[in-house]
Amino acid sequence: MPPSSTEASALPALPAHAGAVVIGGGILGCSTLYHLAKEGCRDVVLLERQQLTSGTTWHSAAQVRQLRSSRNLTELIRYSAKLYAELEEETGQSTGWMRTGSLSIATNADRFTHIKRQASLARLFGIPVNVLTPAEAKALWPMMNADDLVGAVHSPDDGRVNPSDLCQALVKGAKARGARVFEHTTVTGFVIEGGRVRGVETDRGTIRTDVAVNCAGLWGRHVGRLAGVDIPLYACEHFYLLTKPIDGITPHGPTLSDHDGHLYIRDEVGGLLVGCFEPQARAVAVADLPRDFAFDLLNEDWDHFEPMMLNALHRIPALETAEARLLLNGPESFTPDGNFLLGEAPGLGGFFVGCGMNSVGIASGGGAGRALARWITTGQAPSDLWSVDIRRFGPYAANRQVLRERVPEELGLHYAVSYPGRKPATARGLKRTPLHDRLAAKGARFGPRFGWERAEWFDDPQNETDVSLRFGRPAWFDAEAADHRAARDDVALFDQSTFGKILVQGPDSERLLQHLCAADVAVAPGRLVYTPMLNDRGGYESDLTVHRLAEDAYLMVTGTAQPVRDLAWLRRHAGDLRAVATDVTGGTAVLSLMGPRSRDLLAGLTQADLSLEAFPPFTSQTLDVGPVVVRAARLSYVGELGWELYVPVESATLLYDTLHAAAPGLRDAGALALTSLRVEKAYRAWGHDVTPDDTPLEAGLAFATKLKTDIPFLGREALERQRDAGPARRLMAFTADDPAAVLYGDEPILQDGRIVGQVTSAAHGHTVGRAVALGYVSLRGATAAQVAAAQGFTVEVACDSVPVTAALAAPYDPKGLRMRV
Repeated sequence: MPPSSTEASALPALPAHAGAVVIGGGILGCSTLYHLAKEGCRDVVLLERQQLTSGTTWHSAAQVRQLRSSRNLTELIRYSAKLYAELEEETGQSTGWMRTGSLSIATNADRFTHIKRQASLARLFGIPVNVLTPAEAKALWPMMNADDLVGAVHSPDDGRVNPSDLCQALVKGAKARGARVFEHTTVTGFVIEGGRVRGVETDRGTIRTDVAVNCAGLWGRHVGRLAGVDIPLYACEHFYLLTKPIDGITPHGPTLSDHDGHLYIRDEVGGLLVGCFEPQARAVAVADLPRDFAFDLLNEDWDHFEPMMLNALHRIPALETAEARLLLNGPESFTPDGNFLLGEAPGLGGFFVGCGMNSVGIASGGGAGRALARWITTGQAPSDLWSVDIRRFGPYAANRQVLRERVPEELGLHYAVSYPGRKPATARGLKRTPLHDRLAAKGARFGPRFGWERAEWFDDPQNETDVSLRFGRPAWFDAEAADHRAARDDVALFDQSTFGKILVQGPDSERLLQHLCAADVAVAPGRLVYTPMLNDRGGYESDLTVHRLAEDAYLMVTGTAQPVRDLAWLRRHAGDLRAVATDVTGGTAVLSLMGPRSRDLLAGLTQADLSLEAFPPFTSQTLDVGPVVVRAARLSYVGELGWELYVPVESATLLYDTLHAAAPGLRDAGALALTSLRVEKAYRAWGHDVTPDDTPLEAGLAFATKLKTDIPFLGREALERQRDAGPARRLMAFTADDPAAVLYGDEPILQDGRIVGQVTSAAHGHTVGRAVALGYVSLRGATAAQVAAAQGFTVEVACDSVPVTAALAAPYDPKGLRMRV
């Protein structure tokens, strides 16, 4: 509850102005405050509705496991561990940091593959790990029943902290640099002027500021709504059991991760802490919590916890006679995809987000706070943080019903084996293309992407495939192969209506895009340009195709998940230019007709000349295709002759029916085949092969820039410096020597037994008859050609070596002759 009038009068007065206002005194709020002050941001303020650490942070199990799914997220946690170990020396306040390690166990072959893949990734990122036998694991955890183990992985550098002491240390360090903290201060609204934050309103007055940072934890979605910003997070119950002291407990031992049992277990004050991420998780409506909810808990629920308790009794038999001290049930905030939220909110300048921590707040908090502070002070993410960037979601994701359905499922999958092809079952069908029902009737199996349902492959509706997930070749391997071969050898039709589409209009459209696009977009109407948009480090903010429609209009076609990100980037840089960017994704369908017979099929439906001379690549024309008027773009992401057909959504089904009527054998193909086709052609994909940390020179795409001209563009100076010094790494294509080998992506690349890079994309190349991949390789002072020619490459898949052959050119049609016909 808000403080009484007497209490309020005793609180220090709020400042009239602040350099930045951090909202929320949990781990991420305290870390962001500390790092803003450390970055030199003056007059930084933190506002907390109750007291520091209240809400979630205070009851965190406070584990710091360093390995995450990407190098940059792992680096955030490695920095956290280093910071937590050093804060006491800096501030005099202990954080309770202990380097205890962690032990992940496997009770079946697939789990063992899963944790060995993690071990391979850890080695790539420089994290010490050891693969253990069951007996070796038992030696590290003597109280554990190891009879059903098949193996384990030990990470000795993981650890834990005391969450309250940690936050106190961060705040102490921040205050030493001039930051101020105000507890018992509730944010009630925001001053918004000209599309930017200009102040934070509270129950004790207004602070004028140009930067507000939403680190409100459980209340993050509510605070976002006060500013008109969608924050896709929702609370769920999270349980752990605390026991009284147990004889034989080894103090400060490694955290035991029994993920087949959905458990994590560690010592705690002579007893055990037994936590879980149960499959049947339950959502919590924050609005139903008491207004003064602070250092409070939800009701114990032993019936709900019982299945996890039985798993714990199996793993630690000593629990049979242990006395329970507390079954803690505390609310924590989760997101629809299990990754936290970071960055500047699209549509509202100066409103930053750091919340939805998915039970990794303590582990990620130090690094995430530093990243967010640098994002605020420099205006851009310090590295590729796309997997946690709030712009990865659209408004659909913040819908309350969607969150109540999806978030408990996501929590329940927290410890699931990372099988390729896993898809959420809840909150589906949020956005459908106009062809959805027709494709479904033909056996399409869909997967969600940015809320859209995309056809991934086609099953036999009369004899459905068992799609049980597994490692190795997936259940849909043969169906994907048929789609792939249709595009290579005949003709296939892809529904690519989910492409992001942004219309840029106005007298200054060319000026804006010439600044943001690394390629020259000052072309005639009807021309198409493949181009990056770069940051000032020369890294890819996006990778897209620009269609010039008129002297004052362009259509930018980007990836399905990128329109919010790209639109925010355009609007941020437009300034006072007379150029308006609008997301028109939902108004236009895209049917991609691909394959060597695509011209024959299309020619039977139009009077237009489709020859190479009359309709060359990277041009577009308006055509009559049967009874439908379409904008046909001669482009191909599969490496074959083909056209992308753009049509208003109201005409999409008519065009689809027209194409199928003209070619009764025409095969509908899915998104999985697109991946295998493009990796065979070494076509890059944003977010995988080209990211904000990768440059066109490293990706082998310098041709798609204006570097050979004197035309300025964002990122040019960084590219020129890299060109003069020589890139330190290069993207290469790889083919597995063994046709039966399977590559998944993200694995370490080794040369002569030494880790030199990482796979960025992988698929089975159904044309070349073996696994194909793309990945960056360190050049170590040599040229890319010299490194590729030396060979000796392997890819480490779940701690096993897979020999591969490297090349700078594509495995299939390296000269690109198939498209120039």
